[in-house]
Amino acid sequence: MKLNRALRILVPVIMLFALVAAVGGLYPADGKPFSLINFRGEEVTINARGLYYWDTVSSAAQMQANDAITLFLALPLLGVSFWLTQKGSLRGRLLLTGTLGFILYTYITMSFGAAYNPFFLIYVALFSLSLFAFVLSMMSFDVDALPARFSQKLPRKWIAGLLFFAAAFLSLAWLGRIAQTFTAGAVPALENTTSMFIQAMDLGIVVPVCVLSAVLLLRRSPWGYLLASIGLVKFLTLGTAVSLMGLNMARVGVPISPLELVIFSGMALAGIITTIILLKNVVD
Repeated sequence: MKLNRALRILVPVIMLFALVAAVGGLYPADGKPFSLINFRGEEVTINARGLYYWDTVSSAAQMQANDAITLFLALPLLGVSFWLTQKGSLRGRLLLTGTLGFILYTYITMSFGAAYNPFFLIYVALFSLSLFAFVLSMMSFDVDALPARFSQKLPRKWIAGLLFFAAAFLSLAWLGRIAQTFTAGAVPALENTTSMFIQAMDLGIVVPVCVLSAVLLLRRSPWGYLLASIGLVKFLTLGTAVSLMGLNMARVGVPISPLELVIFSGMALAGIITTIILLKNVVD
């Protein structure tokens, strides 16, 4: 399978822009956080330093954790998978598509969730470029031939179980948080954002894709192999990012849920192990 010409251009550009965005977000800066009351009557603490000046301390800690994962995990994965894909490797193509999915998810959230800053157009460019690169990469697979490219030893039930668990956990965690807002007079914990955009993306896209890919994989559907493979790579990067977000939030004094941190860390570890097992069962 040859890498098409558009992806040969898009992926290096995405890598360059993601490098700039991640380094810019992690660049150290001085400042003293301050508190204010937002328009909903919620007291928030503004970061007041660096690129994420107008974001809250909590949001900035999460975005900088994401920047670190982008810089030290996603970009190396993107580079290695891009190189392998050009050599015709199916493993490389699966890694490339999954990592592009992580970049897409990340910069959709940055485009809509980060307080406006000088890198806004970089976030939008990454959102757009990774969207088209992800679609092109998905279209490059010979889906019907995929089942034959996986070993019969592939632990489909274990992979499907992990995907079902991820869907159930995200649903319960986010629906529980949303349910808290139904109480009369409750102030939604939205900090500087206008709505629960992460929850919207996870409940509207991630959860259904997890369930669909698990069901299709159990049925040995060609699309099940593709969606499950890409989903695992995305969870490898996203789960690691969320775990680091929790640790970084704790470091700056933001209250976190120990249960969510433990579960996300467990999912990240399970995602890494399962992805390795899956890639070992690919016939390249």
